[in-house]
Amino acid sequence: MRKILFALAMLLVGVSQSAMAQYVESVDPRIGSADHGHVFVGANVPWGMVNVGPVQPYHGWDWCSGYHATGDSIIGFAHTHLSGTGCSDLGDITIMPIYGYARTAGTREQFIEDIASRYTHEHEVVEPGYYSVRLDKWAIKAEMTATDRTAIHRFTFPKGNRYANIVLDLEGGVGDRVTETRVWAQDMFTLVGYRASRGWTNHIVYYAIRFDRPMKEFVLNNDDVNSHYAQVIFDVEPGTVIQVQVGISPVSEAGALANLQTEQYKKDFAQIKNEAKECWNRELGRIRAQFDSPRDSVIFYTSLYHVLFAPQVWNDVTGDYMGANGMLKRNSDFQNYTTWSLWDTYRTLHPLATLVMQDKLTDWAKTMMAICSEHGELPVWHLHSTDTYCMVGEPGVPVLADMILKGVPGFDYEKAFLYMKQSMGDPTFTPERRRFQYRGIPDRGKADLWKYGYIPFDGSEGETVSKNLEYYLAAWSVAQVAGKLGHKEDSVRYYNLSQGYKKIFDERALCFRAKDKAGNFRSLTGFNPSHHTPDYTEGTPWQYLWLVPHDVNGLVDLLGGQEKAAARLDSLFLADSRLNADANPDISGLIGQYAHGNEPSHHTIYIYNYLGQPQKTQKRIHEVFQTMYTDKPDGVCGNEDVGQMSAWYVMSAMGLYQVEPCGGIYQLTAPLVREASFNVSEDKTFTIRTKGKGTLVKRWKLNGKRLDRTYITHAEIMAGGVLEAELKK
Repeated sequence: MRKILFALAMLLVGVSQSAMAQYVESVDPRIGSADHGHVFVGANVPWGMVNVGPVQPYHGWDWCSGYHATGDSIIGFAHTHLSGTGCSDLGDITIMPIYGYARTAGTREQFIEDIASRYTHEHEVVEPGYYSVRLDKWAIKAEMTATDRTAIHRFTFPKGNRYANIVLDLEGGVGDRVTETRVWAQDMFTLVGYRASRGWTNHIVYYAIRFDRPMKEFVLNNDDVNSHYAQVIFDVEPGTVIQVQVGISPVSEAGALANLQTEQYKKDFAQIKNEAKECWNRELGRIRAQFDSPRDSVIFYTSLYHVLFAPQVWNDVTGDYMGANGMLKRNSDFQNYTTWSLWDTYRTLHPLATLVMQDKLTDWAKTMMAICSEHGELPVWHLHSTDTYCMVGEPGVPVLADMILKGVPGFDYEKAFLYMKQSMGDPTFTPERRRFQYRGIPDRGKADLWKYGYIPFDGSEGETVSKNLEYYLAAWSVAQVAGKLGHKEDSVRYYNLSQGYKKIFDERALCFRAKDKAGNFRSLTGFNPSHHTPDYTEGTPWQYLWLVPHDVNGLVDLLGGQEKAAARLDSLFLADSRLNADANPDISGLIGQYAHGNEPSHHTIYIYNYLGQPQKTQKRIHEVFQTMYTDKPDGVCGNEDVGQMSAWYVMSAMGLYQVEPCGGIYQLTAPLVREASFNVSEDKTFTIRTKGKGTLVKRWKLNGKRLDRTYITHAEIMAGGVLEAELKK
């Protein structure tokens, strides 16, 4: 079955090896590694479990991925990393080549002093699937590449020495705290064990490490298998290259060994590196795009590169994975995935996936449903078998709803619908909810949401304005699925809940504001729409005014009609950009009070289309292209957020954007691409083409016929054909 699915994926991509070289060459993985981009820098393959790359000394928030472009030293190479997040974690199973012994029995500071090495970007190579750097302290060259579940390192030791040392550091991570470790030598070539830690999430990673030569000496810091450090000593000649294979697993040491044996069987470093590059070429080739500017091509394909990082595979080659209930699971029915940054990615990455990653969607849907079955709720921010409950709302609901409404095959729609209702805290599921709350699932305001129609600020929840708005758009998504499946009563009930945004609109301030249980708004004393307060999640009242993507026309009516709504939207981009001193740093990428660096604003510019002013959409989108994305390390204006910032660029550069949370109505703007095409089925392709020069659209044509509207449907795209935008200055 998997071979059939793989063959279908290749047909969907439909690009020859010779034609693909241009895509990987247009990627610069350093983009987003400076400022607040927080992207992973290292080696991986698309959707791979392993992200192997450098770890720098931790200096706070901008080191969430373990690496920042301003850093100048490296303390090891870890096999798990986050990319673009606003929280730190992972950095599991770190190895570091050095000369001599490190002080593992002393303080952590002494250990770091012994193993840390300075480096320069001049001696660093970063390519899709490959990373290398010279460690200046010893002039050791470190190279690494990856498969889905394994990595292979190549360390070149420049001088002869009896004490060439490869240090295993299980103490260190990226902003977490180790709780338990194990390391033991299975034989003279192989180490196995695990690292358990507490951080943003509590998780465990099992590993198997195999050297290409026997160990001369194996040293534990306390002569116990639960050591946090191990040192492996070799006797080397000048120029000796030591290869180190590393497999990881979510379930067992045996799983890590099986992953290593399967994915690196009879392969050397060069072959694995070439296969990783070919894999990136193939997956980047899902969209064949041409641009007038090399700069735009680099930004586009680097963005697509970041989009393909996650969700990540989270099962062994055997199908084993650790379930969300902490129980070992085995399946042959689907590939299990982790790293669900859904509050970010439901907005653009997942709608993009329904266009160009159709071969992944069934596994994603089944993973989300398995999480709900095991844990009691669809994923919110799920990482390594555990939900962090980071961010607000029920972002898994619109993602699953979108797949159902677009007809993604291979999973049970009725069961998915029940899981959506369950995750929304539906009062008809009271017995189930009580059972799952006993397991430790927080209510997160849902009981009050159903009781009052909104979450009051004088209850147990903070950030109530944002939570309400996110729940309303999720409720609308459930209503759409209920309608598709013929559940009329649920469709009406959830639609009515989705209209609750009208209850929290304060006409005095022309903003959504927090209400108490008695129905009174919070006092206006000291209210400033440019200030971030505890009623809002990483945003201001200005930004959250527009978070009604499920009912833009209703919002327009609430604001007094198209003319007044347009004036209000104009003023968003002209408002004072100054924030209060304690505002969240995620509120970035400001044009007036529009914040492109954080996700709640990402659909806002497209609202001009609903107001009959599409050229304002086109003008502002082009401004974002030019000012918020660059081809430099600081080229992302906020946290990359596991592909969402990049997905916005990819979709918008093609002139498409799904504003409604699900269902496939794509708003149109002036494409940045000269031409872009992607396969929508085995025998159909959809192409977006521009004619003329400029940043505004004179007219659109679909398959040669004029399109007298500013949107296109998912069904029209899936039918294949050509969308042409005639541009003007």
